[in-house]
Amino acid sequence: MNVVIYARFSSHSQTEQSIEGQLKECYAYAQRNDYTVVGEYIDRALSGTTDHRPEFQRMIADSAKKTFQGVLVYQLDRFARNRYDSATYKSKLKKNGVRVLSARENISDDASGVLMEAVLEGMAEYYSVELAQKIKRGMDINAEKCLSTGGNLALGFKTEGKRIVVDPLTAPIVVKIFEMYVTGSTMADIIRYLNANQVKTSYGNEFNKNSINRILRNKRYIGVYTYRDKEIPDGLPRIVDEDLFWEAQRIMEKNKKAPARAKAKVDYLLTTKLFCGYCKAAMTGISGTSKTERKYHYYQCVTNRRDKSCDKKTVGKEYIEDLVVNRLRDFLTPDNISMIAREVVDLCERESNNGNARRLKKLLAENEQATENLLKALESGQAVDIIADRITQKKKEHDELSLQLLLENSQHPTPSVKEIRFFLNQFRKGDINEPKYRQGLVDMLVNKIYLYDDKMTVLCNTQDGHFDVDLKEVSSLKGQLVEAGGVEPPIISSYNH
Repeated sequence: MNVVIYARFSSHSQTEQSIEGQLKECYAYAQRNDYTVVGEYIDRALSGTTDHRPEFQRMIADSAKKTFQGVLVYQLDRFARNRYDSATYKSKLKKNGVRVLSARENISDDASGVLMEAVLEGMAEYYSVELAQKIKRGMDINAEKCLSTGGNLALGFKTEGKRIVVDPLTAPIVVKIFEMYVTGSTMADIIRYLNANQVKTSYGNEFNKNSINRILRNKRYIGVYTYRDKEIPDGLPRIVDEDLFWEAQRIMEKNKKAPARAKAKVDYLLTTKLFCGYCKAAMTGISGTSKTERKYHYYQCVTNRRDKSCDKKTVGKEYIEDLVVNRLRDFLTPDNISMIAREVVDLCERESNNGNARRLKKLLAENEQATENLLKALESGQAVDIIADRITQKKKEHDELSLQLLLENSQHPTPSVKEIRFFLNQFRKGDINEPKYRQGLVDMLVNKIYLYDDKMTVLCNTQDGHFDVDLKEVSSLKGQLVEAGGVEPPIISSYNH
């Protein structure tokens, strides 16, 4: 397996030697486990409490290239000290087929670990109301003064304190993009020019159509400070002349009305989760067009598609996805919600005793034992001045370690059973037709689904959690199963669109 190493040190108490130590441990771990290290990403003097780390963000972006399957860290706090950030970025890596590995800790890769991360990620997104309100109040105050509200600034700007000012190094790039566009260059031309000259976006990535589009439509470049739905003219320094900006808008609107050539992307909700009940191979999305020019979407057994050695019938996409989502919501009964809440809290508490917190507790215990030994030596009259100095030094170390442990614990808050129950009860009331909600249900609860022609077994991420669905009792099944070569169901009226 190909892996990359991510290393970080954050303060004056850590040095380049810390990086060397992390790399040495990671390389040794990779060698023991027969992993091939294909790259290193190193952030120097940057805190793990924030995700504003250039190399970290570059690593996350590079994971989409599918050149590595693992991110190896010295220990988990090097990846992220904030559990919610950790869950979010692990989820992004997972979607790109990449897992996080720790050279010094065992990371739970089982169903319970997946459940914990999914619940915490969901709580961060759907539930952290009080925190969101506090952040919003602070951002509102800054927005009223046209100050930075945090986050990534548009290319061409930088901050001085909280003031947003023009960045003389990158602002000319923005002007160049507008000038090229209004003088006839296509977006593809601009992208090629910028990438060929090693120019990066404000996120440090290569340019693409979306990033160029965002720049060309960004009113901040003509001095408009935007926050939520509010616009404040002359709230920012201008980078682009107004005539140039509005000419670019005119051309974009003209091009927008041209016939679209791109095909609509179809998302298959159960990708990586749905498996053939007979041969255990993955079931993946396919589509086809009938004689009536109607588009149909299905899940098909990979073995069936490859050599027809499996007889599993192909199943309608909407039918099986709707069935799974509805049964998952039914699974969130009060008893199951309580069980999930207890399970997640137990896992969080076990995790809080791992990694950096455990190391700090050990150092504190060693410090206290050393101090006790010095006090005994002091009582016996040994080298009073020297021992007194060492006791003072040990007390200073103790205070520093105690502060680090306090910060570590504050950055790894363990939600209560009551909080998780509340979140899951609220989550259960989500819009069953909303794509993000549907994806959240599947990501949180489903480990694997084994689909047969007459039944379905859903293995959940909870301990010993699973349920079966008898498809023969589902009246809408007729017309949803088709032979491998078919495109159009035999009974059209039963196919739900």
